[in-house]
Amino acid sequence: MREFIVEADGGSRGNPGPAGYGAVVSDAATGETLREAAEYIGAATNNVAEYRGLLAGLRAAHELDPGATVHVRMDSKLVVEQMSGRWKIKHPGMRPLAADAARIFPPGRVTYEWIPRERNKHADRLANEAMDAGARGEQWSASTSTAELDTRAGAGAVDPRGDAAAGAARAREALAAGRAASATSAGPDPEAGPSPVPPSAPGATEQRGGDGASAGAGAGSATADDDVRAAGVDAEVRVAGADADVRAAGADADVRAAKAAAGPGGVPAGVGAAVGSVEADDVVRVAGAGADAPAAEADSDARAPKADADHGAAEADADAPTATDTAKADADARAAKAVATPGWAPADMGAPATFVLLRHGETPLTPQKRFSGSGGTDPSLSGIGRDQAERAAALLARRGTIQAIVSSPLARTRETAGIIAARLGLDVSVEDGLRETDFGAWEGLTFAEVRERHPDDLNAWLASPDAEPTGGGESFAATATRIAATRDKLIAAYTGRTVLLVTHVTPIKTLVRLALGAPPESLFRMELSAASLSVVAYYADGNASLRLLNDTSHLR
Repeated sequence: MREFIVEADGGSRGNPGPAGYGAVVSDAATGETLREAAEYIGAATNNVAEYRGLLAGLRAAHELDPGATVHVRMDSKLVVEQMSGRWKIKHPGMRPLAADAARIFPPGRVTYEWIPRERNKHADRLANEAMDAGARGEQWSASTSTAELDTRAGAGAVDPRGDAAAGAARAREALAAGRAASATSAGPDPEAGPSPVPPSAPGATEQRGGDGASAGAGAGSATADDDVRAAGVDAEVRVAGADADVRAAGADADVRAAKAAAGPGGVPAGVGAAVGSVEADDVVRVAGAGADAPAAEADSDARAPKADADHGAAEADADAPTATDTAKADADARAAKAVATPGWAPADMGAPATFVLLRHGETPLTPQKRFSGSGGTDPSLSGIGRDQAERAAALLARRGTIQAIVSSPLARTRETAGIIAARLGLDVSVEDGLRETDFGAWEGLTFAEVRERHPDDLNAWLASPDAEPTGGGESFAATATRIAATRDKLIAAYTGRTVLLVTHVTPIKTLVRLALGAPPESLFRMELSAASLSVVAYYADGNASLRLLNDTSHLR
């Protein structure tokens, strides 16, 4: 099933006054502009012009593919909220327009997102071109429009596909370059984006490229705005953006980096800390095998050697002499397959199951940096934690993309989920498989206290995912098995939908690790804050795409 992005805008010089609209239809997988539409509509209000722009964009998308799904982005809060069903349509003049828009595609096939005006420049320029043409006594003509070129020029050298989509596209390009390099030791620059496509035909509606234009990119990919709208944040995400990041994610460089960072016994250097969870994240962020540093300060110290190790191998690949080009290309190809496979899949793969992963808000144990798993006192949220949950709820309500909520059975997650559910008007389902790891006898202790009382058990736990915490707790390997089974169950239940999973540090990090195909020690290398948002999308062919990690912008 194809997916289109529709951006629409309308304006009135006088409100009411001379008015016009603009609309753009682009391919969600590639960002390629497929159609533009604009029209001067005479005297009207801003809101009427905005609705007319929406209608034009949806109709153009329907003409391209009546079976597609559509994500509409507009800077009109009124239109987005009314078409999402959250606001009533009181103005009698807009009810017929909204009804017409709702009939173009079947229910459930169109989603809506509010975006700032600066992210809607293409449609805004089209609307102004239409009003300018009306002032001259003319109608807008695609053959004379410069809206797309002006928008790209104004954005500088920004890849029009957006951050995450551009990252996936660059990964696909890296795969192509890798194949070429294997044969000829040369290939296209994987960082190069597509050239702007100039207007090609006159008329009030313009089509570019047609169905074949995006075939190379693959309809299974999703745009950065897909990634971000699921989590409810703007597109500052850089998770999959750079080729070097993609390369490091899937290539042998990770293995070399992990070995370089490993201390005695295979424990990553500087890690006593970054361990997967305490809610282990808070406790174990401290120091390595030797000494315990204040947890608040240790994070940056623990990250420093890790960063050197992680990036060293990737930089070595980038700077390697010609003789290693083929090996580098092979690494790129492996990374591209791991990250960008959805873009190579058949067009009928359908919409992914998108998991918006929310770590619960703070509890009284969180600032004390104590192990808090599923075998302890099961604390509730603190006042700060409830405020964090309210902020997350406000963000998700603004975006309006969550279709279901599933929570871990523990009190802190159920309370967080309840606050959000009340705001979104949804019910909460409880899934036992989303519970936190059981930390056994370590529950309620700080990392330093565990090191003092159970040093051998702690060292074994840090060195192996199969080791259990003292007293018969749950190993990370056992947690991963449980989480994988829960993931598969939820993917089957929520195929093609966006679901909020309210859970804990270890389950979220494990879902991310499994999505990336990363080794168990990667749990030690992720930061996950209280009430943070992460996003993973799961496709019908079994591939997954990490779209967001540890976003806390809603808390600032």
